[in-house]
Amino acid sequence: MNDGWIHESVLAIAAEPARVAELFPAAGRAVGRDPLAPDDDPLGLVHGTLDDRAREELLRATLAALPPQDAARAIDELYRFGDDAERRGVLRGLGAAGAAGPAGPEAAPIVAVGLDLVADALRTNDPRLVAAALGPFAARHLDQHSWRHGVLKALFMGIPLAAVSGLERRADGELARMVAALVAERRAASRPITDDMTRLATATDPEGE
Repeated sequence: MNDGWIHESVLAIAAEPARVAELFPAAGRAVGRDPLAPDDDPLGLVHGTLDDRAREELLRATLAALPPQDAARAIDELYRFGDDAERRGVLRGLGAAGAAGPAGPEAAPIVAVGLDLVADALRTNDPRLVAAALGPFAARHLDQHSWRHGVLKALFMGIPLAAVSGLERRADGELARMVAALVAERRAASRPITDDMTRLATATDPEGE
C-alpha cells in the first residue's frame, strides 16, 4: 500500500475537507485495488482491498474535519456520485471512522445518512457492496429486521459470514428460522447448501428465544 499517498491525502483533507471529492476517486490508482488477504479472501469480501483501506482513512479524516451535518452531506455525495468501489469505501469507512460507536445526538446526521446508504447497498446484487454494508456500522445501527434480511441475502449470494460484523451478538432465533427455511428450500431444489447456512440454521438464540 502507498502509505505516503494516504498520509499526504489525510493531511490535505484535514486542511481542506472539500479535497476528499478529488482524492476519494483517486485511491484505486494511487494504492492499487488488490485484496488485502489474497489467499484467504481473493474477492476482498471479508478484509477488503487496498483501495478500501485507503478510503477508510480518507473518510475518517473527513469526519474529523467537518461538523456532523457537513460530514453527513459529504458522505452522501461520495456514495451517490461514486462508482461501486467508492461506495464500498464509504460503507467500510463508516465503521472504521468510529461511526459504529454509540449514537449520541451529535452523530445523528451521520447515522441517518449511513443507514440510508446501507439500505441502498443491501438492495444491490454486488456481493462486495453487500458485504461492506454488513460491517461494524450496520452491526451497531441497523434495525434487527433489516439486519436479518441483510444476513440472509449475504448467505444467498455466497458471501462468507466472516464478513458480517456482530454476528455472534445479533443472531437470534428468528434469523435461525429464516435460514432454516432457506436451507429447506435449497435442499428441495437440490441446490448447494453451505456450511455457513447449516451453522446459522441450527444456531441457538443467545437470549433463548
